[in-house]
Amino acid sequence: MTALLRLDNVACIRGHRLLFERLSLVLNRGDALWLRGPNGAGKSSLIRLAAGLLRPAAGTVERRERIALIDEASALDAELPLRRAIDFWARVDTVDGHRVDRAMEEMALAPLAEVPVAMLSTGQRKRAAMARVIASGAPIWLLDEPANGMDDTAQARLAAAVAKHRANGGAVMLASHFALGVPDVAELDMGAWA
Repeated sequence: MTALLRLDNVACIRGHRLLFERLSLVLNRGDALWLRGPNGAGKSSLIRLAAGLLRPAAGTVERRERIALIDEASALDAELPLRRAIDFWARVDTVDGHRVDRAMEEMALAPLAEVPVAMLSTGQRKRAAMARVIASGAPIWLLDEPANGMDDTAQARLAAAVAKHRANGGAVMLASHFALGVPDVAELDMGAWA
């Protein structure tokens, strides 16, 4: 089986501090990996390495497919109505508007389509970021604290979207301080590497 994402003996140094070293992992189609651990353990840094936003101090990162990322920034233009903000990324990702419609429905955002992103609550912005990821069609999802600010219903929608993505051959790496109800997920305790 060809790995969608492979990290081989990677090390990460941030601010002259070694966060982890000799870390290797593989994500194949249908896989999900939960990065857990205390603040500062390197969960977000590992997500950023996997996304190509950070360079490893050692080792290699190989991505065989497109990625979609959620991090602390929603990546949505705060001044635009929600639908137009997600449509911008749909054009970048060369996906049609029907995918955006389905993604907004999956995250229960259709009633908010004309609301400016700046007016959304924290949980709504996280759902919007997740809709952007869903609409992207990217096989690899890198989700850094995707459920922050979400209520129980939204978290259930997130878990369902992850399950559907995996069932369709996608792979997910997610960082979270708490379990998100994602079944059959492998765990990596980043605190053990710190």
